[in-house]
Amino acid sequence: RRSFIKASGILGVASLFPLGKVFAGTSQLSNAASCTLIPVETAGPFPLDLTENTTFFRQDIRESKTGIQLNLKIKIIGNENCLPMENVRVNIWHCDKDGLYSGYSQTNNPGQSGLTYLRGYQFTDSNGEVEFVTIFPGWYNGRICHIHFQAYVNSSYAAISQLTFPIETKQAIYSDNSSVYTNGTDPMSISSDNVFSDGYSFQMASLTANASTGGYDAYLEVTIEGSGITGIGHLEKENAKNFSLGQNYPNPFENETTIPISLQLPSDVKLDLFDLQGRKVWSQMQNNLSSGNHKFEINLNNLGLTKANYAYQLTVKNANGTFIGSKLMTAAK
Repeated sequence: RRSFIKASGILGVASLFPLGKVFAGTSQLSNAASCTLIPVETAGPFPLDLTENTTFFRQDIRESKTGIQLNLKIKIIGNENCLPMENVRVNIWHCDKDGLYSGYSQTNNPGQSGLTYLRGYQFTDSNGEVEFVTIFPGWYNGRICHIHFQAYVNSSYAAISQLTFPIETKQAIYSDNSSVYTNGTDPMSISSDNVFSDGYSFQMASLTANASTGGYDAYLEVTIEGSGITGIGHLEKENAKNFSLGQNYPNPFENETTIPISLQLPSDVKLDLFDLQGRKVWSQMQNNLSSGNHKFEINLNNLGLTKANYAYQLTVKNANGTFIGSKLMTAAK
């Protein structure tokens, strides 16, 4: 898993360019006429670099934290054509039910150093979407209930912002679950919050009850710089001098798919598949491949794998060194 975190050059801290604006909707339908760039917001006092620890590549970020289950879906759209962007890394982090963040210990956040709860990242699938399982966050003095997120395209561009929730539904969650959310309802108004007071309509996620889980589903569409479908994703300049890793085709797929690669030099290559909890589920090594075009054929039935999203990572070793890239594939359920 540690080597997977290095896939696509994501070890460095992303530059937080003030580019972007959120396009949020109450339905899961993209409105091309409305897609606007996400306004950049502060990362807050406890952002951390989620790539520093292999723990963070996961869908379920709850660990042992208690709270009402929240299924959060975020869709990333490119502003150049208002279409979904594949293979964008999306980080999220937020406080627990009591207003505490993992990873830091300070006067207003005591005893949390070294902890990792309620932080994670995923790569967008062929629909430009990521999904997380978490708890509905609490609040703390000076801030309204919110979730931080970052859309990281590559080492030179990332957009960071925050989302919040409809007031009435949020307060009902706190009131109806007072034995869990012992701090009570959120006393802040949006107009008094220093992040959302200048506007929030594009950062308001939908929030609907989920009868199956007893929790809630939240959804937000986010528009960032780039072109959907054909976006460059995580391809970095150094990788491009040595290899290119193509998107699997077809994608989405039913059972069989092909992963194309191109080598600039003779190389040893290894392809790994990971599930969305960061567990390696398959690996194949091919030594002494010639320069030129090659492909890996994937058959889920033959590999004993279920239909789901999988991250695939290519490791290339040649006379120039070792280079790693990754993308996400979607097996239609």
